[in-house]
Amino acid sequence: MYISNTKLIIREIRIMKKLIAIDLDGTLLSSNLDISAENIQAIQHAQKAGHIVMICSGRAPEDIKVVIGQTPLQCPLAGSNGTMVVADGKLLSQISINKDTVKSIASILDEKKYPFKLYTNQGIFVASSWTDRMNVFLDENPEVSKHLTSKEYKMVTEQPKETDTLKLFDHIDHVLKLEGIAIQKFFIPTISGKTELTSTIEEIDGISVTTSGPFNIEIMDTNGHKGNGIRVMAEYFNIPIENTVAIGDNFNDVPMLKTAGLSIAMENGDPAVKEIADVVTLTNNEHGVAHAIEKYVLANS
Repeated sequence: MYISNTKLIIREIRIMKKLIAIDLDGTLLSSNLDISAENIQAIQHAQKAGHIVMICSGRAPEDIKVVIGQTPLQCPLAGSNGTMVVADGKLLSQISINKDTVKSIASILDEKKYPFKLYTNQGIFVASSWTDRMNVFLDENPEVSKHLTSKEYKMVTEQPKETDTLKLFDHIDHVLKLEGIAIQKFFIPTISGKTELTSTIEEIDGISVTTSGPFNIEIMDTNGHKGNGIRVMAEYFNIPIENTVAIGDNFNDVPMLKTAGLSIAMENGDPAVKEIADVVTLTNNEHGVAHAIEKYVLANS
């Protein structure tokens, strides 16, 4: 009888185990781009309680690792909007844009002189013309400049320097010829709302267009999104999708919010995103992630 009860308890604990997918910018990160002690502590409490906490961000996996590496946290991740899913040092899933499609998108961007970045399985690639194009873009769209601090303005207009994970290129063909290269995402600064550029790109088959902020668009394969990221991770850890929780603030978070068993939007999130979420937590500057974990995960546990 004792063994039977023990098995029942273990089974109940497994049923209660949850996967919590957390966005970075505007969600886990404050406006100062740091992770508060309160958020760190809540994540650690969730992990100690047996839950899995993953980071699901539009940032590249390498960038996510740098951010999390500045804290004591260790979490599996889904980078580049869920197109690259990594856990226990293993690549669980990779969804890339067809190379012919990549050339078509790049051709449109080059014709319109838009600055852009490529998120790939070999790091981030930035066009060598980034600074010139970015300066023209900001001159033509002064409303964007108004929302940038002097530090941010300098960061976005400075010519990027090559590192192990950031590389410059002159033409898209130079990237596509690299052995084993796979491109997961285009990141393009743009103005808010549906632009002529967005409309043109959306006519291309096999891709989806989203945004992680008011002044950018992001392009992935139609199957590449954060909903895929949370599904792959849930399957890996054998967690039913109804036992998943997603926390986010912007449109690129919508697929995972719609996929998760419980969707939580940040108070500072876009109104349309808050509208589709099950519940709304505090802002990213009020430790909204900690509040959500404590109220909707740990309290229920």
